[in-house]
Amino acid sequence: MRQVIIYPGEDGFWVAECPSLPGCISQGETKEKAIVNIREAIQVYIEAMEEDHQRVPSERFDALLVAV
Repeated sequence: MRQVIIYPGEDGFWVAECPSLPGCISQGETKEKAIVNIREAIQVYIEAMEEDHQRVPSERFDALLVAV
């Protein structure tokens, strides 16, 4: 299980990224498509690391909303 951050990008697409996997980012025309795409990106990222015999980073982030 991985935490994903999703937010609207400047180009009208939704951006999704996985902070615990540096550089693992995707996007989609809708939130739902961005989630589908980041799920695939996470799977490919982890598979590539395992094929290269690299340690896959563990999930290490907590989410917190701060009211300002």
